[in-house]
Amino acid sequence: MTQRGAWEADELVESRWREVDAFVSATVASDDEALAAAVAAAAAAGLPEIQVTPAQGKLLHLLARSIGARTMLEFGTLGGYSTIWLARALAGDGRIVTLEASPEYAEVARANVDRAGVGERVEIRVGPALESLPGLGQDGPASYDLVFIDADKANTPAYCEWALPRVRPGGLIVADNVVRGGVLADAESDDEATVAQRRLHEMLAAAPGVEATTIQTVGAKGYDGFTLALVG
Repeated sequence: MTQRGAWEADELVESRWREVDAFVSATVASDDEALAAAVAAAAAAGLPEIQVTPAQGKLLHLLARSIGARTMLEFGTLGGYSTIWLARALAGDGRIVTLEASPEYAEVARANVDRAGVGERVEIRVGPALESLPGLGQDGPASYDLVFIDADKANTPAYCEWALPRVRPGGLIVADNVVRGGVLADAESDDEATVAQRRLHEMLAAAPGVEATTIQTVGAKGYDGFTLALVG
């Protein structure tokens, strides 16, 4: 196959990924008015369009519901789109704490979660996550049912390391953007984010009582993946 032919084949495949995502979003994982408004408000404010897709948001929602999550922690709020999906899954009087480095992003997210009717369940802490964690350790929940890591990728292992002893038995840690378009498999890569995701896998493989796997994903955001870790 020529280089041009390979490029056209790749374009065709990626187009099909997007089409399937659109079908899933139109049927079993559709955005409602509040979710669509959150995406639109984030785009209007100039936030990067890197939030999870509707299908991925629904996956997070179902995972949280499946374990009856009442306490959640999210690394990386962005415009609050995934936060809304997670907050809607909270059981009882549950709450989610979400960490966002950018005050501007946090302002957009606060308006979005309030508009979605879940504002009372969401606490947004502003500042670099590694700087927020000591305070969270002092006045946050004693343990978490679910932790979602979707912030700066170089620090994913540090976030996971902090979370592991603070997730209750039977709880979940989910990390996004771990496959890096397939570069995860390249042991020679010097890309900081990729090196971090390889370290994440090695850390989880060695962690006592933790069962983990990574699922490669394709769709509107291209080729990437989620790591899921069940804490024993």
